[in-house]
Amino acid sequence: MTIGDTVTIDRDGLDRLVVVLQENGYRVIGPTMRDNAIILDELDTPAALPAGWGVHTEPGRYRVYRRADQAVFAHSAGPGSWKQFLHPPHRLIARLDADLNLEAAGDGPTPATGPSSQPPSSQPPQPDRPAAFLGVRGCDMAAIRILERVLGGDAYPDSAFAARCAGLFIVAANCTEPGGVCFCASMGTGPGVAAGYDLALTERIDDSGHRFLVEVGSAAGERILAELRSRPATQAEIADARAEVAAAAGRMGRSMPDADLRAVVRESRESPQWEDVASRCLTCGNCTMVCPTCFCTTTEDVTDLTGDHAERWERWASCFELDFSHVHGGSVRQSGESRYRQWLSHKLGTWYDQFGSSGCVGCGRCIAWCPAAIDLTAEMGRLVELREEADDGHR
Repeated sequence: MTIGDTVTIDRDGLDRLVVVLQENGYRVIGPTMRDNAIILDELDTPAALPAGWGVHTEPGRYRVYRRADQAVFAHSAGPGSWKQFLHPPHRLIARLDADLNLEAAGDGPTPATGPSSQPPSSQPPQPDRPAAFLGVRGCDMAAIRILERVLGGDAYPDSAFAARCAGLFIVAANCTEPGGVCFCASMGTGPGVAAGYDLALTERIDDSGHRFLVEVGSAAGERILAELRSRPATQAEIADARAEVAAAAGRMGRSMPDADLRAVVRESRESPQWEDVASRCLTCGNCTMVCPTCFCTTTEDVTDLTGDHAERWERWASCFELDFSHVHGGSVRQSGESRYRQWLSHKLGTWYDQFGSSGCVGCGRCIAWCPAAIDLTAEMGRLVELREEADDGHR
């Protein structure tokens, strides 16, 4: 068995894969059902996988339902993404103890009091075990690679992000049942997964039973797969799986307009469409919170009641927050119109200038979890129409 080979495992083999990864020292993180949503979390047991659950999605709506079969990966993106494990929404940066600092300043030894027993300035511990992501879709594979460029690349990589990525094992899942707000095919990120995985699964349920075709993508994947019971996949099985993934591209619930999106957003700065969106947008920031590539953060300092112990925390921030663009004299982007324009213009336009790709992977989360049911594919479609109408008027 070598890289590029494809084998088949049965349903019990998937459960065994979870156990083997755990036995090899990985924290296995995958989909599970909780609070009427399929979320991502650490799996204590294979039984936590969402077998038999699917989802209905549309703008502003996400609902789980019971399927007629026991498919494990026949659901589209939920509210969480893999970003939360590589770039946590809230993390401790440092602890500071005033008493110990006084000692360091030469004021004599003073016993530490209060809740902190940390050194004067301490960094929180890094993860003690590498993570294994189970069920990563094509859109989210693309999002992980984008985060690696944004946070792990260039001259000043985020060391905490790099530590979380160290030893990461990815079990990807080709998508055969896209959701109502998915548009990864038009963004070139799915429904099949691209390179970068250790193992890639394609789930199949038919008269021959419940099984998974497994493609080997790395030497680490070879080692894990060697501990599972498998058989070589037949050419007919491989062709069937590829055909199903290809067919899923034609069943997307949405699509991005076939246009030069960078040019559209650049030339639409004064478009009346921004005001129309602003009349509906709540500037709640849900879209940035569920987006698998939004990466902005801010820091907050907190102290206990004595003022002797302090902590510095990093948390996700959103360009929809009024204070996000605050400089001396006030916020630059005070209107909802300007904040939505900033988000969409960065995501689909200036992201190329900074990082060499779009910041959107077509997962559809921002559409499903927008309380105002704003659909960025529809908004971009309208911007394209208005641009074409303006061009026609100048002829």
